[in-house]
Amino acid sequence: MQKTPEFTDLLRLIDERSTAFGAAVAAAPGLGIQVPTCPEWTLFDLVRHLGEGRRKWAAIVAAGPADAPPARSVWDTPAAPRDREALLDWWTASARQLLDALRRYGPDRGCWTWWGTSQSPQTAGAAARHQLYEIALHTYDAQLTADAPRPLPDELALDGVDEFLSTCCATTARWPHEPAVVDYHATEGRSWRLWLSADGARTAPLPAPAPTPDASLTGPAGELLLVLYGRIPVAALKADGDRRVFDRLLAWDPEE
Repeated sequence: MQKTPEFTDLLRLIDERSTAFGAAVAAAPGLGIQVPTCPEWTLFDLVRHLGEGRRKWAAIVAAGPADAPPARSVWDTPAAPRDREALLDWWTASARQLLDALRRYGPDRGCWTWWGTSQSPQTAGAAARHQLYEIALHTYDAQLTADAPRPLPDELALDGVDEFLSTCCATTARWPHEPAVVDYHATEGRSWRLWLSADGARTAPLPAPAPTPDASLTGPAGELLLVLYGRIPVAALKADGDRRVFDRLLAWDPEE
């Protein structure tokens, strides 16, 4: 069974993806171009979103255990500049703030997270793991905008699927539809099961043998991750069983 990357590896990978994001922004035709996978955003909007978010998470990690994230005034400075070269410097500083905070406080430091009812812990280590995939997916967005998308390495994508299911899907919030069991199969050899019910959602590596699920999705780990994050449609992969479950999952907001 694949293990979650070590904290030092997460930091290295965050740095690598952050550099790749900057390179994609530098290679794009312009900051005003629309991002195909985030059509409501221009490339400038994407950089501003990712940079502000990394500054926010640096402040969250630094604040330690809390009932809420720090006030915007703590982290939202300076504003993202409009000039591309200055914006890229601002992005580099944003990523550095996140990495510096993670290195300073370490993986076991408690901190506020929005996934308090998930299967992921409320720690800087779990935050680092989630930040890696946030940056990786937006790097894909930027690369697509520059007409040069690149797949994630298999091992990174496999852990990304595991992280998404345990952090973004798992919850104690009530599933508002009939109970369902969903399997995800990566062609690289890993599988996961997601249980949905009135008690919430829980995930685990797929037991073998296992009862037949209500629905299943099969494909390369990188493409599974893109489906989970809404970057490509479910129809791009092999879906079996009740496909309505996938539409409901994409539309489900446990906070509502």
